[in-house]
Amino acid sequence: MFPEYRDLISRLKTEDAHFAKLFDLHNQLDQQIRNMEDRIVSASQQDIEVLKKEKLKLKDQLYTLLKSRVS
Repeated sequence: MFPEYRDLISRLKTEDAHFAKLFDLHNQLDQQIRNMEDRIVSASQQDIEVLKKEKLKLKDQLYTLLKSRVS
């Protein structure tokens, strides 16, 4: 996610608790979605879509935080 901001992401994960929390939540959702899609965890397509939308909202928030640090 956001390879162009790799260094900034690494820094913010240690310096900004809010960013770190959002980043961790995003990664947790990503893993949960993968487990559902791989049928490791039982879920309906609707359940997966709900989580994907939540993950996208987190990604948007992370991107906004990253852009605010670069500007």
